[in-house]
Amino acid sequence: MNELSNAEARIENLINEINQHNYNYYMLDNPTISDYEFDKLLQELVKLESQYPQFRRVDSPTQRVGGEINKHFQTAEHIYPMQSLGNTYSREDILEFDRRVGELISEDYEYICELKYDGVAISLIYEAGTLTRAVTRGDGVRGDVVTANVRTIKTVPLKLQGDYPDFLEVRGEIIMPFSSFEMLNAEREEVGEQPFANPRNAASGSLKLQDSSIVAKRGLDFKLYFALGENLPENNHFDLLQKLHSWGFKKPDVLEKQKKLEGVFTFINYWDVERKNLPYPIDGAVVKINNFLQQQQIGATSKSPRWAIAYKFKAERVSTRLLSVDFQVGRTGIVTPVANLEPVSLAGTIVKRATLNNYSFIKDFDIRYNDYLFVEKGGEIIPKIVGVDFDKRLSDSQPVFFITDCPECGTALKQTDGESGIFCPNAEHCAPQIKGRLEHFISRKAMNIDSLGEGKVDMLFANGLVRNVADFYSLSSEQLIGLEKVIENEDGKTKTISFREKTVANILLGIEESKKVPFERVLFALGIRFVGEVTAKKIARHFTTMDVVANATKEELMLVEDVGERVAESMITFFNNTDNLEILMRLKDAGLQFEILADNTSASNKLEGKTIVVSGVFTISREKIKEIIEQNGGKNTSSISKSTSFVLAGDKMGPEKRKKAESLDIPIITEDEFWKIIGEI
Repeated sequence: MNELSNAEARIENLINEINQHNYNYYMLDNPTISDYEFDKLLQELVKLESQYPQFRRVDSPTQRVGGEINKHFQTAEHIYPMQSLGNTYSREDILEFDRRVGELISEDYEYICELKYDGVAISLIYEAGTLTRAVTRGDGVRGDVVTANVRTIKTVPLKLQGDYPDFLEVRGEIIMPFSSFEMLNAEREEVGEQPFANPRNAASGSLKLQDSSIVAKRGLDFKLYFALGENLPENNHFDLLQKLHSWGFKKPDVLEKQKKLEGVFTFINYWDVERKNLPYPIDGAVVKINNFLQQQQIGATSKSPRWAIAYKFKAERVSTRLLSVDFQVGRTGIVTPVANLEPVSLAGTIVKRATLNNYSFIKDFDIRYNDYLFVEKGGEIIPKIVGVDFDKRLSDSQPVFFITDCPECGTALKQTDGESGIFCPNAEHCAPQIKGRLEHFISRKAMNIDSLGEGKVDMLFANGLVRNVADFYSLSSEQLIGLEKVIENEDGKTKTISFREKTVANILLGIEESKKVPFERVLFALGIRFVGEVTAKKIARHFTTMDVVANATKEELMLVEDVGERVAESMITFFNNTDNLEILMRLKDAGLQFEILADNTSASNKLEGKTIVVSGVFTISREKIKEIIEQNGGKNTSSISKSTSFVLAGDKMGPEKRKKAESLDIPIITEDEFWKIIGEI
């Protein structure tokens, strides 16, 4: 054999051997060689593939270390729509689900009970046994192609084994275990970046990273829950998951057959308590009909299968002691009190802090130092204080008083009549307000400069390179390369971080790309007080150019829908400020979009005068639905009131919104009815 043949044969042997060791370790939990021996094999394979790249295979274990850069994720249509499960929090709904099943099928049936993983739904496509594509759920019809990132996850087989079919779609959840989540947040806090709110957000954010080598270090895991394809070898869900294990997938940690509802409720009750001891996040239990033929008989709606239901666990509540209160200044000057709590475990994470919202919140709850506060996680995400445990209050407890001066710049705080927020009026020279405006400017819904983040903005600010948003467009590589910041850890040790060439190139590219952002988002990005995303869009579409907006009178501004006296006065104040006008001139000279494009104008006036609340999941994104409402003359609002024209309800409409709409006799329409109203179908 010649050199090439020898290299090809050795690469193939190494791939097969290392893949088998990966399977033994991650799928069977039964390693057969030491880490040292494994690393030696992997290093040999990396070296050979770099010498002979023509022999590198897509199922090579070297693909798991990542390295592929993806600036723009493509989308792909799902071969089978990715439906979402109907959710419930009540035992009665499970009983009703069972009653409906019993009416639709006459023969005996059994349930499969599984854990409801709290992560990111993913579809894995295998052709001839090789992973060829990984797609997120998206809107259920189309999702983002994240194959390079998913290949880095050790529990996702790159190549199947055994008697697998020619085509197979495997579905599951990409999750971040608590250990990986805590390590990731510790690293982010160390370099001054905002920690992720929960493991689900961290998993979702990781899958959208452009550099797969970073994803490889995030410790993501894959949890299997379903499979699709033609002529699959089993006729029921339980046996098919066992078969998938023989093809190379890890078995679900929990999978139970139950013939009676008593067993289903026992499963739910057990895991509602035991979930605290799992190493990864779950938010409920899933109940499915086991037999595939019976599943077909029961059928599905356009949004979800009728043969399965998800029981969501209620938010956990704990009681913990208030140690102290910090007062933080936001970008608009609003001062927010934040409770420092005695660390407590809640829904899988350690909670140390939670917002006290405002002066009225503290007063209404009568919160005092050393009180024991009840804390929940809203939607299992953000810690929320919901009350005081008065039985544990100390007799000499001292009330929490709101500060009178800005904790950052010392300026006397103010409160506007009729508002609960207390704010620092020193907008031009108060550091948190300046940094807050900078961070708002680069955010996703504003200029979307994703190569910058809170930590990097803080470095630029600390080094005197940015003091206002126009400064971003004056940055150069010479200023940025080698820029350093010293971070002090909790143990007192220091660490220096610096900008390298690749980081700087990405920052400058992101800034350049932001010049394409449309005018309405530029207006929103300016951070004018009381001008939110929707209001900015309406103002931009009404006046069409920045020059006209800047010169509009209070009366002219108030002609715009949703612009009242408070918003108009804030706009006038902003555009009368000479410093702001100078910033605007610099932004215009830098090439930002200062006028609206013709194709962003309204499509029709069919929804003119209609105030609409959108709730639930739709066949397209909720943001797109809201955009279509505005294009057809309608007004989006988040809360239901007597002035609401109708509620557009998708799958998983919020139960509280439905209850309020029904109590006020507000019409609730489906997505199909909505399309008919605007003439799309």
